[in-house]
Amino acid sequence: MKDLARFESVVVRGMLLGIFVTGMVAEFVKPVGDALQGRTFVGGALLSLVGYVLYDAVKDLASSVERAPARSRVRSSDLPEYVRVAFDARKVDIGFLGYTGETLKEAVYERLNLLLDGNGQARDVSIRILVPDFGRPMALPSRVGPGGEPVDDPGFRNRLADLCQEYDDQLQAKIEEFEQVRGVRVTCEYRLYDGAPRDKICIFNESLVLHGLYDVSVTMRWRGERYYDPKGFQTDLSVWSLRDGADGVVMWTKHFNDLWALASVPPWRRQVPPIR
Repeated sequence: MKDLARFESVVVRGMLLGIFVTGMVAEFVKPVGDALQGRTFVGGALLSLVGYVLYDAVKDLASSVERAPARSRVRSSDLPEYVRVAFDARKVDIGFLGYTGETLKEAVYERLNLLLDGNGQARDVSIRILVPDFGRPMALPSRVGPGGEPVDDPGFRNRLADLCQEYDDQLQAKIEEFEQVRGVRVTCEYRLYDGAPRDKICIFNESLVLHGLYDVSVTMRWRGERYYDPKGFQTDLSVWSLRDGADGVVMWTKHFNDLWALASVPPWRRQVPPIR
């Protein structure tokens, strides 16, 4: 199917370019114009050139709308499929707000590997990931106290911060491999928001949004103690897409961008000033 779609794209673009060249030649080379018996070649040629230039943008938009899911709710385990669809566009823009971003990182890492191998048409990839500021005292995540009350635990928070840094380092190492790939730009940035990990938001190419709530009652055992540790892999996510109208997509995209503007750069990405 992908080979067929690529062939169709080449054919359509070739036809548009052929119309443009033929029209321009017919306008300025009299024998050709006489043979085609027309006098308005420049207009048609320029129109075909506009179609040629806009073809990819129109095709990407159509793909985003046509491939938007019909379901109103999905599982977090479906996230890799949404990442795959997003990477079918030439310009990829993914925004994520959540706990550590592990599920998204794995899916993006896989798509970047495929893109490096020449499998994919993405040429401009931007990934933005918002995670909690684990450097601050928190009620969630936290240690479960004797009566079930949350007890802040710096050691547990540091463990999660280290995980986020590890995921970021893995993605940055993969992105560095694209320095040798001409015509492909890839960026990925982590930022920290102030607050508990309650919402899980995924925005794909500003045309589709997934939103859900973490189960904040989930606990795990670590070093002999129990900890409140939200798990998002089985979180139910509501779906907003352009197919259903732009209001939901616009609302969540603005909310994410506003939070992004307020977020801070993580310590592992801050520039250390030189010693004087």
